[in-house]
Amino acid sequence: MRQLSLLVSVGLFAASAGDAQAQVCYDGVAETTPTTRFVINDDGTVSDSKTGLMWQRCSFGQSYNTETLNCEGTSQQLSWGEALRGATMSDYAQYNDWHVPNIKELASILEHQCVQPSINEQVFYATKLQNYWSSTSGKERTDLAWVYQFDKGVNSLHAKTSDLYLRLVRYEK
Repeated sequence: MRQLSLLVSVGLFAASAGDAQAQVCYDGVAETTPTTRFVINDDGTVSDSKTGLMWQRCSFGQSYNTETLNCEGTSQQLSWGEALRGATMSDYAQYNDWHVPNIKELASILEHQCVQPSINEQVFYATKLQNYWSSTSGKERTDLAWVYQFDKGVNSLHAKTSDLYLRLVRYEK
């Protein structure tokens, strides 16, 4: 029993180490965001055929290199207000109607089969194992907003003054 406790402790420590770890996916859990559900566009966006949403492949602040097919630059951490303003000012991939996803939109790209990160890495690149903003405010505490942590795919409320990551979305026309 003591050996099992040690193994569990070591496993939990290893699971919390950060961005450097490889994604872990579990065969016994059904895929929730299969790659076939998405159309990968040449401009650094991806279209979701299930929801009708178009997403940035990279985190906000990064650009998509069409030659290397990779994200470049540094992901930006923003307060909630900065995230809302950044979305309205963005012309990523030559679109000007981006918004911060609401909590249901953000939940739609969670991959429940995987952790570290809990997202389809073939579709979405450079996802931090940290919190990403939604536009959804707390019901009773409007100074808080809902976020998803893409390390394990859990949601929680965070102060709108916190500096967190962002992935923009738009309605496909």
